[in-house]
Amino acid sequence: MLKLLDHRFDAFAGETHENLAPRAAVALGAGAVALLLLPWRFCAVWTVSTLAFELWGWFAGRRQYLGRSVSLGDRFAFLAYLVSLIGSWFYLGMAFWLTGRTDGAVCATIIWISVIGFGQTFGSRTPLGFAICGVAPATGVLALMLAGPAGPGLARAPVMWLMTLAIGFAVAGARQTFGAGRRLEDTQRRLSDSEADYRVLADNIADVIGRLSVEGRWRYISPSIEATLGYTSEEFRALQAREFIHPDDLAAVLQLIAALSGRGGSATLEYRQLAKDGAPVWVETSFTVVYDEVTASPVEVICLSRDISARKALEHDLVEALERAEAAASAKADFMANMTHELRTPLNAIVGFAGVLKGSGDLTQRDARHVGLIDDASGALLTVVNDVLDFSKLESGAFELDPQPLDPLGLARSAAALVEDQARSQGLSLEVSTDGVIEPVSGDGPRLRQVLLNLLSNALKFTSRGGVALRLSQRPAGDGVVALRIAVTDTGIGISPAKQIAVFERFNQADASVSRRFGGTGLGLAICKRIVELMGGTIGVQSREGRGSTFWFEVVLPLAVGVGAPDAECAAAELDRPLRLLLVEDVAVNRELVRVILEGFDVEIDTAVNGAEAIDAVGRATYDLVLMDVQMPVMDGLTAAAHIRALPDPAARRLPIVAMTANVLPDQVQRCLDAGMNGHLGKPISPAALLEAIAAWSTPEPEPALTRVG
Repeated sequence: MLKLLDHRFDAFAGETHENLAPRAAVALGAGAVALLLLPWRFCAVWTVSTLAFELWGWFAGRRQYLGRSVSLGDRFAFLAYLVSLIGSWFYLGMAFWLTGRTDGAVCATIIWISVIGFGQTFGSRTPLGFAICGVAPATGVLALMLAGPAGPGLARAPVMWLMTLAIGFAVAGARQTFGAGRRLEDTQRRLSDSEADYRVLADNIADVIGRLSVEGRWRYISPSIEATLGYTSEEFRALQAREFIHPDDLAAVLQLIAALSGRGGSATLEYRQLAKDGAPVWVETSFTVVYDEVTASPVEVICLSRDISARKALEHDLVEALERAEAAASAKADFMANMTHELRTPLNAIVGFAGVLKGSGDLTQRDARHVGLIDDASGALLTVVNDVLDFSKLESGAFELDPQPLDPLGLARSAAALVEDQARSQGLSLEVSTDGVIEPVSGDGPRLRQVLLNLLSNALKFTSRGGVALRLSQRPAGDGVVALRIAVTDTGIGISPAKQIAVFERFNQADASVSRRFGGTGLGLAICKRIVELMGGTIGVQSREGRGSTFWFEVVLPLAVGVGAPDAECAAAELDRPLRLLLVEDVAVNRELVRVILEGFDVEIDTAVNGAEAIDAVGRATYDLVLMDVQMPVMDGLTAAAHIRALPDPAARRLPIVAMTANVLPDQVQRCLDAGMNGHLGKPISPAALLEAIAAWSTPEPEPALTRVG
């Protein structure tokens, strides 16, 4: 019994409450008709009782109608009302039947069929309701017809059979209603469960889900909008686009939605929305068009928005960090460029004049020794500057190779010749040997010489007795390429196994005592390693502490034909004709150094102290070559070169201009060439490099190619 008092019975109660007025009108009408066949007292009592039952039912079904919580007592109250009401109508029908008249039997039959129909229509939604409104009255009717009297001229059997058929139709209809009700309940339950699942997702997901009609009205917005923008769902649905989209992004959003509404599909857009307090919030929204299944036309746009403010803030921080890093790198590059220039400018005079004095025969033995010390010290300082500069270029990726045909054996002998005096002064032997034939190759000769000189200088520095041996070998490494191996072996202090791994790291030497005894920056071997690896080669060391070391490197290079390079003597031989040279240099000591180096040659030198004077000089006279400094007051060398190239005189446009500057970084050299200069000569200036540059450019072709010299 209690199981039958379920939600379906409550729904029946709610509908009964709602339909009180028409039932009350029918009760009054039935009471009026009954006056034609029944005593008026009976009719009055029945009408008043039935209306009282209906009023009772109105109160008994009110809570169910309003959707409020219902107690078991409320359900039993409605059950009692229902039994009373159906009993009242059954009693009226029975009174008509018992009159024994034909019209009374017709009225009774109509009332009973109506009651059964009411049970089928309303009560069949719940088994208990159908039992009270349909089954119980039908059973009572059949029992009455069998036991009660029949009116005169009224055949009992046809009426009973028709009543039975009516009851059968009612039962069949009730069964269909029960089945449809169960199916409807199952469907509603599944829909409810599905809706509950989706609502759980929509209500708890951090992203904002919205349904926007093609007319631009919000059909739904998930509660997560409040956590994102501060609006409730109801508040947000009342907003216009311009009220929650940043003005700078509004046009892009509306254009995208309009395009999607027209063509369909989906798209994603990052833009700013405005929170309730006016603060901008970055969101990433995916817009997807939903189509009508029948017309296949767009009906709404599903919007899935995600707060990406944290990601945007991180991106902003990363951009700022990148800008700071780039600014720091730029500052570092500027610092290196300025320091290189400031160090090389005085070194140019120190190294240059030390070399000039060293070659003079007018010095006393003591003065010659002092000049030699100055030359050695300035050379050591220049090595430090070059090491720092080279390592900086290697670290920044600005170090470039310039492969040219070269003779490895000749390169090794020339490198050994540069340190031969040092070896002789230390009482050490210096040998150069080969394993087999050494063929010419194509490679960056100056960089290979730099590695060799570093290894040879280190070997001599750390060797006090014995000697140093430089050994070359080649082996085939493929079609047209060979593996060149060069090893420098000394009989010096050696390196312990524990220290060998770290000797190629920057600012690292075998130990602190080595740094104190022998000096150095600890960059030389690190630079050698970077250069060799840049060439695609390998470098290593084998050593025994106290018995010497062997530093070696191996690079794979293509074979080359036609090796040759001008040296200082060849260049000097080409300066056998009179030349007129314009030297543009703001530092007097550097102008004096160039004069001293060239005083043995037939070279007329005019000078200018800035770019403006250089332009005037070129306009007044004819020169074979211009040596141009870059950093000068009034007008720098780059601007002056550009102005000279723009002069109307064709001879000025063809005039060779060689940069003679302490700006030696790759981008600085390129700026010289871009300004219209023909070559580059780095400071400190060596006599050989100066003579080579003058020889190379003193008789230029009409349109010389831009190359770097020195």
